[in-house]
Amino acid sequence: MNRFKVLTMIFCIALVAFAVIPGVKADNWNKKTIVTFSVPVEIPGVGAQVLPAGTYVFKLMDSPSNRNIVQVFNEPMDHVYATILAIPNYRLKATDKTVMTFGERAVGSPEAIRAWFYPGANWGQEFVYPKTRAIELAKLTNQPVLAMPSELATTIVIPVKAVNEPPVIALKTAPVEAVKPTGEEIALTEVVEFPPAREAAMETSTGTDSLPKTASELPLLGLLGLLSLGAGVALWAVPKG
Repeated sequence: MNRFKVLTMIFCIALVAFAVIPGVKADNWNKKTIVTFSVPVEIPGVGAQVLPAGTYVFKLMDSPSNRNIVQVFNEPMDHVYATILAIPNYRLKATDKTVMTFGERAVGSPEAIRAWFYPGANWGQEFVYPKTRAIELAKLTNQPVLAMPSELATTIVIPVKAVNEPPVIALKTAPVEAVKPTGEEIALTEVVEFPPAREAAMETSTGTDSLPKTASELPLLGLLGLLSLGAGVALWAVPKG
């Protein structure tokens, strides 16, 4: 093997490293999750929007500091079922599996998705329902539910592709409250568990206009360093020709 072949191999390995590591960071940021439901489930929408049993993709479209915008796609991701407003929720113990919590429902009725946690993440998404439906769900589950004005329900099902489109802006600025089965408004902390002050400060300090640092670039730099060292040794050891 001559020196040209050695350099070609090293260059190809470096390209793979550059291609793979940013991809992992992007997946962690948008939290793309493929889930399969064996029974119909309800998501926020007009009235009671029910997804039939099947496979779906949940993904963060945008993640401001106090609002999360979640989109639900079909498996090929060529159809958007809903663009949903969620409020960050916190759990003390992360798990290595996707967790979706559901509200209790009457026998034979679809369960409503309440929250979604990505594997390994302490932060999750607590879904916000149109107020009329939120009160109905609160009565069914005997628990408070996050609510927003019912007139924004049509916004949830409008297909959108960019965070600056009017439907998404409307969701980001919508007033959010928690409602009891009686319709009485209560503090959001009755539904959402906010993070400890230290972690909240860390979240704020990262900013919201750039991708979170979900993967360090040190392994990439180390790999490139090793590749450079290997290239030098290889070129020294390989005879000319």
